[in-house]
Amino acid sequence: MSAIEATPPAHGVDLDVLDAVQRRVLWLATAIVHHANRVRPNPSGIKVGGHQASSASMVSLMTALWFGHLEAPDRVSVKPHASPVLHAINFLLGRLDAAYLPRLREYGGLQSYPSRTKDPDPVDYSTGSVGIGATAPIWGALAHRYVAGHFDVPRGGRQIALLGDAELDEGAVWEAIADPMVARLGEVLWVVDLNRQSLDRVVPDIAAGRLLAMFDAAGWHTETVKYGRRLRALFERPGGEALRERIDLMGNEEYQRLLRADDAELRERLPGAESSIARLIADLDPRELLAAFRDLGGHDLEGLLAAYRATDAVRDRPSVVFAYTIKGWSLPTEGHPSNHSALLTTEQLADLAAQLGADVADPWASFAGASPEGRLCAETAARLRRAPVERHEPPQVPAELGRAHAGIASTQQALGRLFVDLDHEAPEVSAHVVTVAPDVASSTNLGGWINRSGIWNLGERIDWFADDSDTLVRWRESDHGQHVELGIAEVNLVGLLGELGATWSREGRPLLPVGTIYDPFVTRAHEPWSFGIYAGGQSILVGTPSGVTLGPEGGAHQSVVTPSIGIEQPGCVAWEPAFTQDFEWCFLQALGALGRERGSSAYFRLSTRPVDQALAAMPEDPGAREQRRRDVLAGGYRLRENADPTHPTIVAVGALVPEALEAAAELDAEVVCLTSPDLVFRALQARAGLQDADHAILARLFPAPRPLVTVIDGHPHTLAFLAGVHGAPIACLGVSQFGQSGDITDLYRHHGIDAETIVGAVLDVR
Repeated sequence: MSAIEATPPAHGVDLDVLDAVQRRVLWLATAIVHHANRVRPNPSGIKVGGHQASSASMVSLMTALWFGHLEAPDRVSVKPHASPVLHAINFLLGRLDAAYLPRLREYGGLQSYPSRTKDPDPVDYSTGSVGIGATAPIWGALAHRYVAGHFDVPRGGRQIALLGDAELDEGAVWEAIADPMVARLGEVLWVVDLNRQSLDRVVPDIAAGRLLAMFDAAGWHTETVKYGRRLRALFERPGGEALRERIDLMGNEEYQRLLRADDAELRERLPGAESSIARLIADLDPRELLAAFRDLGGHDLEGLLAAYRATDAVRDRPSVVFAYTIKGWSLPTEGHPSNHSALLTTEQLADLAAQLGADVADPWASFAGASPEGRLCAETAARLRRAPVERHEPPQVPAELGRAHAGIASTQQALGRLFVDLDHEAPEVSAHVVTVAPDVASSTNLGGWINRSGIWNLGERIDWFADDSDTLVRWRESDHGQHVELGIAEVNLVGLLGELGATWSREGRPLLPVGTIYDPFVTRAHEPWSFGIYAGGQSILVGTPSGVTLGPEGGAHQSVVTPSIGIEQPGCVAWEPAFTQDFEWCFLQALGALGRERGSSAYFRLSTRPVDQALAAMPEDPGAREQRRRDVLAGGYRLRENADPTHPTIVAVGALVPEALEAAAELDAEVVCLTSPDLVFRALQARAGLQDADHAILARLFPAPRPLVTVIDGHPHTLAFLAGVHGAPIACLGVSQFGQSGDITDLYRHHGIDAETIVGAVLDVR
C-alpha cells in the first residue's frame, strides 16, 4: 500500500468551487428522494423508498471523480443506492432535464438503481444486484480489450466501480478478483465507500486492514484515504499521535456511536484513559471538535483527488481506493445504524437547505452559467462529452451450413462441429464469434474450435505441450484468439458474457458471444446472467450436458429445473433440440439475433446422448424440408402422424424423443417434437392476446383437441401449459426428484420417463 502525498488537483479545479458543487450535489440527491416520498402523491400507499444516507456517503467521492478526474473514455459503475447522486451530477452537467428530478422511482421516470436501458440520462453500467455492479467494469475492461484487439474501436479509458464496503461480502467480488487475468487489468479502478455500515447494522470490528491485505495478495495496487485535513492537522499537535492511535484502534460500533454524541459527551468519551488526548481537544470550540472528529478522508476532496491521481500512475495492475466515509454525511441521520432507508422530515430538509445554501421552494436550481460553479460544470460537461458511437451491423448469419446430419450423434457434439463448419462456410460470421468457458471447454466439445481459433489472452504465452503428440487441444494463447478460458467460476463466465454481449451498443462493434457451462450450474450463474440481459447484453448460454441423461455423473450433476428457467427468462429464447439438424437451424437463428437493437439472448439445453439421426425423418422434398426448418424455428414440428382423433399425442423434448417414438410405435400414436417449449408458450399467450407473437405454430402442432402426454428430461411442470391449447386432458412426465448415478436406462425407468411409462400414461389419459 502506498502513501498518499498532497498533489495538485487534477484539471486545476479550485477546491472551494468543487466544495460548492459538492454541496449542491448533496442537496439535489437528498431532495430527489424527499420529493419521491414526501411530496409526490402516492395513491397506492406503497412505500416508494430511496437512500438518502447511502447517497450522502458517496457525494464527495463522486463529485471529486466527475468534476476533477474523469476523462471522456472512462466508464463508471455506480453503487446502486447512490443513483440519486448520479442523476444530480448528470443534471448539473446538462445531461438530464430537471423535469425528471421529481420522478425518482416513478413509472417512466428515474429508475431505483442506475440502468443503461431504462434511465433517461447516461448510465455506463446497470447496477442493483449487489456485487454484480462492482465486478462489471472488470468484465467491461476485458470485453473492450477483446473487441479492440479484433476490430477498430475508439480508445478505452478507466473502468471504475464505486461500491459500498458491505458489497465486499459478496462472493462474486472475490471470484472476480481471484481470476488470473484480472491482476493484469491496469485500467480497472475500484473506489470503496468505507462507511462501515450495511443495511441493518454497523459492520462489527475493523475489517479494513484485512481487506487491504486480500487485495494486496491478489496483486492489486491499494490506496487509503482515511483522514481529512482537520484531523491530520490535529495529529501534528502534542497528543496527536495518541489521538490517531485511539481512532485507529476504535471499533466501528464505537466510532459510529460517537458520531451521535454532542460536545460534552464527545469530550468525555473520546480520550478514553489517555490524558494527552483530553488536553489536545480541551481548547477546541464545540463546532471545531465535532467537525474534526467526523473529518474522514472520503469527504476530503483534496485527498480524494490525490488518491485518484496516484492510481493513474499505476497501469500494470488494478487499483482500489479505500475511502473512509460517514453514511448519512452532513444529514441528521449520519452514522445512525438505522439510517439506511431513513428519510428526512420536511423540517429537517428545510434545515439542510439553509445549511447548504439551497432553496426548498426552488429545489432544482442549477448554477448560473457565469458563476465559478457554473463554469466548472460546463467545462466538465465538455471534457466528458463522448463522440456518438458508430454502429456496425452484425454479419448476416446463414440459414444452414450444408452439413449432412446422419449417423449417431449428440447435440453437444453438434455444437463443436457447428463452430468448425461456421468458420469454413461463413468466415465473416465466425470472426465475430467469441466463446467463453469456466475451465470446461474440452468437456463441452469446444476442442475443434479452439484448435482453429486459439485462446484469447492479454498477451502471448508459450504452449509447453505444443510438441506433445498426445495433446488433442492446442492451447495457443495470444491476443488474437477467440476463446476465453476462465477459472472454475460460473459467475465470472456470465459476467464476461454480459459485457461481451454489450459491445454492439458500447463500442459499436457487435460480437457473437457464446458461453458453455454444465447445465446443472445454470442455476448458480442465472442471476448475474439475467442481470447482464437486463443491462443490454446479448449472448448465448449453452447448458450441456443436461438432465438425468448425464447418467453416471450422478445427482450432483443432473439438472431438473433449468427448462423452466429458460422459459421464464426475459430477453431470451430457450431451445432444447433433439436432433443435430434441428440444433444447427436453431443455433444459427440464435446467432442472428445477437448484437442488434431489439436483439435477443438464447439458452440452449444440450445432451451428450448419442441419437440416431434417422429418427428425425427429415423430408427429402425441398419444400417440405424448408417447412420443417420453419417449424423447428417456431418451436416444434409433428414428427409422427396418426389420423385417428381419439389417439393421444405424445409431446417430447430433447433427449427423450427416442423414448417417445418407441412408445408411439407400440401404440400407433402421433408424436410432436418440441424444439422450444418457450416459443410454443409465447404462441399460446399470443393467441390469447397477452403477447405480441405469431401463434400459427399452435395450429400446426395441435390441429385438433387430443389428450396429451408430455415427457421431458426436466421438471414435468415445464410442459403443463400445453393443456391450455385445446383444454384437453394431459399427463406430464418428467424428473421431479434429485437424481443419482446409473445407466440412463435405469434412471429413465426410475424417474418414469422411459418408453414403458409413456405407454402407460397414454393408455391412462385416453
